[in-house]
Amino acid sequence: MNREQFYALMGGEGTLDYELYLNTKKLLSCQSPFAGLCNRDELQFQIVHQIEELWMKLIAYTLLDIDEYLQQENTNRVITLFRRVHLAQKMMIDQLALLETMSPKEYQEIRKRLGNGSGQESPGFNHILEMAPDVYEAFAARLAASGVSLLDVHRDRHVHQELFALLQALMDVDAWFQRFREAHYHLVKRVIGSEVRSLRGVPASRLEHTSREPLFPPLWQVINELTELDSSAH
Repeated sequence: MNREQFYALMGGEGTLDYELYLNTKKLLSCQSPFAGLCNRDELQFQIVHQIEELWMKLIAYTLLDIDEYLQQENTNRVITLFRRVHLAQKMMIDQLALLETMSPKEYQEIRKRLGNGSGQESPGFNHILEMAPDVYEAFAARLAASGVSLLDVHRDRHVHQELFALLQALMDVDAWFQRFREAHYHLVKRVIGSEVRSLRGVPASRLEHTSREPLFPPLWQVINELTELDSSAH
């Protein structure tokens, strides 16, 4: 079988129950036609970024559930859903390694086809940023209803076990999100460098700074307060 025949069969017929349920015919046509790829790395580039958007869609969808279950004080379900988010975040980071097999020269050809496109335009990424305050507000309301502060939860975590578990799960989401941004920055350094500007004119080095921006700042600030208070007590 030659390459053209193989390509023709890759999309399937789209008539079987499995294909119909997953809409594989449409899914596998979301990438550029093989004949229209600028090089052999472009298909990988498109697929990785499309999958990233799908993971972020799942994360955003799950965060909506988490927000609702937090308001219902259904801690067990919230913890289970947070684990789903953590696993999706880990897979987002792991699959970025695929793009490390792409040479900077190959990426330059792909980059020309992006127009003024940039990861800053990612709908999934921006939805997560927009949703973060609402998720934290639901957790903060749970704290307020319990009559305790973040500092109280840390200083007496055995009394406030549920709240401490929720707090840790939120910090995990935040930490993994920052790890993803850091991994993305290192990928950018690898393929275009850290001293150039993105297609939207933003310095690549800006990514390094934003990779350290937390989704839930109060969760990290309270650790500083806890350390300062305990240090001053000695």
